Formats: sequence, C-alpha cells, structure tokens
Amino acid sequence: MRWDLLFDDLEAQLGTGDALERDAEVADRTRRERALLDLQARLLAQTGPGAKPLGVVLGPREVAGRLLDVGPDWALLETGPGRELLVALAAVRAVRGARPGARLPSVVARRFTLGAALRAVSRDRAPVELTDVDGRARTGTVDVVGADHFDLAEHPGDEVRRPGNVTGTVLVPFSAIASVRRL
Repeated sequence: MRWDLLFDDLEAQLGTGDALERDAEVADRTRRERALLDLQARLLAQTGPGAKPLGVVLGPREVAGRLLDVGPDWALLETGPGRELLVALAAVRAVRGARPGARLPSVVARRFTLGAALRAVSRDRAPVELTDVDGRARTGTVDVVGADHFDLAEHPGDEVRRPGNVTGTVLVPFSAIASVRRL
C-alpha cells in the first residue's frame, strides 16, 4: 500500500510539472507571436463590420472616428458621414478604445504606402486640409508626390487650384504630416 501511495504522489508531481511546463511554453509562444505584431496589424483588427469608433491622438488633438482601412504607414478614419481623414501612423501618439486582436495585412496592403495614398489624392486634384504634427493647418492641392515628401500648392480650401488662387507652394516631408482631409 505504501508503494502505491508513493508512486501516486510521484505521478501527481510529474503531471503537475508537465502542466506547468506546458503553460510556460504556451505563454512564451504567445509573447513571441505578439512581439511580431505591428501597429498596422493591430489597427486592421479594428476595421470591418461592427467596428467601433476610436479616439486617435495626433499630437495636440484627438480625432474620433471609425477606422475604414489601414496601410503600413497610414490609416483612413471616417470622422462623420462622408468625412474621411487620412492619418499618418507616425503622427499617432495613442489610440483609445482599441479592442484586443490583430489581423495580418495582405501583400498588396503592405505595399500601399502613404505616398501611394497621397498620389491618389493628387490625381483627383481635390483641395485638401493638411494638419501637421504641431497642429498647424494648411489648405491647398497636392501637386507633386515624391518618395518621402510632397508639394502643396496653398490656396483657400473653397477655391480650385488656379494660378491666381495659389498663394504659395510648400514642401512637406511625410514625417511632418498628422492628417490630410479632402475638402
């Protein structure tokens, strides 16, 4: 009888050790997988049906909206019916209301950068409001988009880009962009 109790005790200890080792391995693998997730993957999980509004902190201001899409260095927020805001992820200081989870982007989505999004805005020739990381707003039309910057022809937002309406041109590095909104 004593031997049975001894073997039962040893078996229980071994089982407990195996369970603890398994739990530690699962926790370690979970930490490693989470360490590979970037902001794009976390924000992609906040899009789609049933997406809740988020608060996106951009320097001195916070913008509320529902995430429509996310690229490797930008996010598109719907801030009201028909009002979309292109946000540079480098300008994001915090996101309020994000739920847990992540969704990996497609290969195409990983390549559609802020420059590509700004080139699409430039093709439309629509007036925009640019807000920089310091909170300063400018209006005009995106003229030329380079690898890491663009030219903004400044003019009042309620006027079309015509030589007589342009008050100046400003070169804007992507790193200075907080958000761009079509007017």
